[in-house]
Amino acid sequence: MEAQQANLDVIANNLANVNTTGFKRSKIEFQDLLYETTRAAGAEQGSSTQLPTGIQIGHGSRVVATSKVFTEGELTSTGEQLDLAINGDGFFQVQMPDGSIAYTRDGALKRSATGQVTTSDGLPLQGGFQPIPAGTTGITISSTGQVTITSASGNTNFQVQLVRFTNPSGLNSVGGNLYTESLASGTPETGTPGENGYGTVQQGYLEMSNVKVVQEMVNMIVAQRAYEVNSKSVQSADEMMQESNNLRR
Repeated sequence: MEAQQANLDVIANNLANVNTTGFKRSKIEFQDLLYETTRAAGAEQGSSTQLPTGIQIGHGSRVVATSKVFTEGELTSTGEQLDLAINGDGFFQVQMPDGSIAYTRDGALKRSATGQVTTSDGLPLQGGFQPIPAGTTGITISSTGQVTITSASGNTNFQVQLVRFTNPSGLNSVGGNLYTESLASGTPETGTPGENGYGTVQQGYLEMSNVKVVQEMVNMIVAQRAYEVNSKSVQSADEMMQESNNLRR
C-alpha cells in the first residue's frame, strides 16, 4: 500500500506539471521484498527424490527508483525572440545564486535591466550568452546557436553552447525547472547545437511538458485499484485471523 501511495504521488506530480515548460515526467520503479522460504526447491524428499519446486511467500514490494523520462515534449510557437526550444539532446546552463551551475530545458528566457539573458526567476544564462545592449532592434538565433543582435550601430554575433550528460536520468531535480549534476549523471559535455548529436535551437518556440494526460489518468486508475485491492487483502487476512481466534474446541 505504501508503494502504491508513492506511485500515486508521482502521477499527481506529473499531472500538476502538465503545462510546465520543459517539464519531464517521472516514472516509478518497484522491487519485490524478501521471501520467506519454508521449503527449498531441489531439496531431497526421501529415497533420493528431489522437490521440483519450493514454497516461498513474498512480503510485498518497495519503491526502488524514480527517474525522469527525457523524451521530447511538443514544440509550441510563441513568436517571442527570446523563447528557445531545444529540439533534441541538450540543456541550457544557468548560474545559481551561490555561483554553482544548474541545467534546464525551459527556454522561456527574459532580458534583465542590464541586458543580461536570464530565466523567468532571474538566473543568468551561461554557455556563451552575452548581454543584449539597449537600442537593439532585432535578435536572430539560428538552429546552430549563432546569435545575431541588430542595432543602429551594426550587428553583433556570439555563439550559444548546449550541455548534455551521459545519463540525464541521474540528474537531481531541484525545482524551478532546474537540474543539477550528480555522480550518476556523469560530467557535463559542452558542444555546439546541431553538431555531434547535440540538439538544435528553435527560436520563437517553447518545449512543453512531455506528460500525456490520458496515459497518466490510466496509470492513476490502475494505482488506485491496486491500492484498494491491497487494502482489501489486509482486511480479509485480518478477518480470517479473527475467525481462527474465535474457534472453540
